[in-house]
Formats: sequence, C-alpha cells, structure tokens
Amino acid sequence: MKRYKNIITIVLILSSIMACEISDQMDPNSPSLSGVLENANSAQLNNLVFGTLSEMRTDLQIYFDNVGIIGREYYRFSGSDPRFVSDLLGQGGGALDDNAFYTTRNYFARYRAIKNANILIEAVNSTNADISDEEKNGYLGFARTIIAHELLMNLNVQYENGIRIDVVDPDNLGAFVSKDEAFTAIALLLDEANNELNAAGDEFLFTLSSGFTNFTAPSTFNQFNRGLAARVAVYRGNYAEALTIIGDSFFDMSGDFDNGVFYSYSTSSGDQLNQLFIGLNATGDIRAAREEWVDEAEPGDTRLSKVALRDIDDPDVGPATQAGLSSDYDVNRYQSQTDAIPMIRNEELILIYAEANIRENRFTEALNALNLIRNTHGLNNFSGTVDQPSLIDEMLKQRRYSLWFEGHRWIDLRRYGRLDELPIDRAGDIVHLQFPRPDPEIGQQGG
Repeated sequence: MKRYKNIITIVLILSSIMACEISDQMDPNSPSLSGVLENANSAQLNNLVFGTLSEMRTDLQIYFDNVGIIGREYYRFSGSDPRFVSDLLGQGGGALDDNAFYTTRNYFARYRAIKNANILIEAVNSTNADISDEEKNGYLGFARTIIAHELLMNLNVQYENGIRIDVVDPDNLGAFVSKDEAFTAIALLLDEANNELNAAGDEFLFTLSSGFTNFTAPSTFNQFNRGLAARVAVYRGNYAEALTIIGDSFFDMSGDFDNGVFYSYSTSSGDQLNQLFIGLNATGDIRAAREEWVDEAEPGDTRLSKVALRDIDDPDVGPATQAGLSSDYDVNRYQSQTDAIPMIRNEELILIYAEANIRENRFTEALNALNLIRNTHGLNNFSGTVDQPSLIDEMLKQRRYSLWFEGHRWIDLRRYGRLDELPIDRAGDIVHLQFPRPDPEIGQQGG
C-alpha cells in the first residue's frame, strides 16, 4: 500500500478527476475545473451532483467493514486478506496500520466526494447562467449537506485524531481540527445548508438518485439534512437540541421504519453494485454474523431475519471459520447486489428521539419510542426499571438490533465509554478506539 505515500495532493487536489476537458458533455466523475468554474450551465452542474452521489459510494464497503468488525457485529473471513480477522480485531494487541487499505482508501474516498461537492459550490457561485437564486440555493444546500455527511463519516473513524474541515483550496489545506471542533463545524455546515434549502423554492433543478425517492424537493431533502443534524446533536451530547431539530426531520412515530435516504445500486452500465452483499453459504469470502448477537436476542425478535443459518451439515459448506474464529450464521442484511444501503432511516430517528428524551429525563416519551421499536419487532413492552441508567441500557440494546450492520454499534459504545463491553475473541485481542491518521497525511498536517 506504499502507493499511497506522498499522494495527499493527488487525492485532495483531485488532479485525477480534473484531467478531462469539458466540451459538449462532461464526465460526471471527472469534472474539469477549467470547464465548470468559468460559467457552468445547469447540465454541467447536474453532472457534478451526479458525480458527487456516485463518489459517495466508492469504497463504502470498507467503512462498514471497519466499523462493523471492530464493533464486533460480524466477521469478514477472506482467504486473500487475513487483516479482517487480525488487524481489525486487534489480534495480539496490535495497532492498526496507518498505510493499510482499511485506513487510507475509505478516508480519501470521502474527501473525493467532498472535493466534487466543493467544485459544485464554486461553480454555482461563479456561474452567469440563467439560474435563479432559489435554484442556486438548491445546489448549495445539497452540496453542503453531503459535505457534512462525508466529514462525519471520516470523523467517526478518526475520532480523537480530528480531521481536516477546510479542504476547499488544495494548495492551502486547512489544519486538522480537534474532534469537538470538527463536530461543531459539521453542525454549522448542516445549519447553513438548512438555511439554503429553506430558500430554494419548491423544486431542485437537478434529479437525485432512487435512494432519495421521498426526498427529491428542497423541503423534503431538508428533512434528510435535519435528520443528520439530529444524529450529530446526540453525538455531541446536545440532547435538548436534538429534540428540537428532529421535529423538522422526517421523524415519524407512526411512519415506515425504512423510510429514509439510501445509497442506491443497479446493474446498469457504468453504475455500481452493493459490495456489502455476499451470497449465503459462501465458502471463500464470507461475512458471518457473530453468534452472540443471535444468542443474546430476546425470543421472537424479528430482527434476527438479518442473519441466516448456514448449511452447517453440508460438508461443502459447514460453519464459517478462519483464524480460530467461527460462526454458524451468515449476514443476510442484503439479499442482492442491487439492494440499497441506508444513510439514515426513520427507525434511527425514533431511537435518537428515545435517547434524547432519556437524557433529558423525559421517560414517558422515551418509553413510548422504545416500546414502539420493541412491539414492531415482535417484543413486549419494556419491563425493566424506569430510570436513566436502565433506559440507556435498553436504548443501546435496541440500537444494537435495529441498526445492526448499518455502522453504529462501535460508535454508540464508544460515545458511552463502553467499548470494554464488546466481546474479545482471543486472549490478547483489543478493541480499537479509532483509526490512525493515514500515512499520506503524516508530515502534511497543516497549521
């Protein structure tokens, strides 16, 4: 992986996606600065929107494997790369590699999506095309919401290392800021986008992917923005603020749990496939659910359909095993290569609402939300002690099962100081707190 050395300017300047010339048609994944920053038309701006959405999916499976494996949700057994069961599981107390694919590829993919969105912002602000102020606000609100989302993903893995927020000028990158400063900056970006979306009129001038089916207008896209803002608020411990923000999101106690915004996939030429999907009873590359997730579930919990029992009696299949680790269950969260992956769903918003109410000592409201989750998944009402510690335990349990394989468990236990509750498979294994700052960033930290 030494090919990543000394390429920080390549990645953040994105010279590789600026190489083409724009004439009558622009490659949405290769926007030319000279073409779009002078006087972009709506077609060129729309290609930047499309390219940004496409780039958001690049190496996404690495992010989910990173947080899911460290968070002890599942195993990734791979004959071609043992680091899924060694490095990520902290075998022998070893540190994560700052130059390995799991550290560098996802990190820089997120910044490439951010670069596309920053180009879009600059192009909108410099164009003289016949585009109204409302339509410009639609582009700007979209772009800043996506930038905030991608920054949050990198902050989730870098955590106390902090991240770069200001990457607009590739020749003058901003310094790394602390975790708290990064959270503040992300929240402010979402608020700025919120203001722009509120001033964006009734329609976007661009079309979004099928993953945004119910969020294709400025007003509904802004509900997505407010959902992300509520997530950031609870991550920051601003629970009263979260309760205020969530009212402007698509949070709906009587709504479909799966209403939300998704990464979409298809078999169309040039599109991408869902890399988190692996067929059942695979024998080479396997994502295997950890058995304690099944064993510790309450009887009748319908969320166990997210896993499937392997054909363990078939000598050609059997349990999934590697490096002394074993599971009888496959991950069954996605059933095909074209299944959508959630960015945020109503079920998460209901759990955010429950968490914020617990932390604000509004236990009746919290119980209503937790019992809605439980009842919908085949369980009776919560019967434990109604106090803050007990309800926090219950909330984290419901997040564990409702949001399984969606990238939350490691982050949830870390923000509650409970990483020591995650299981250790082998003597000497550790649970990592965060990923190291990627090697190409070392020595180029700015400020």
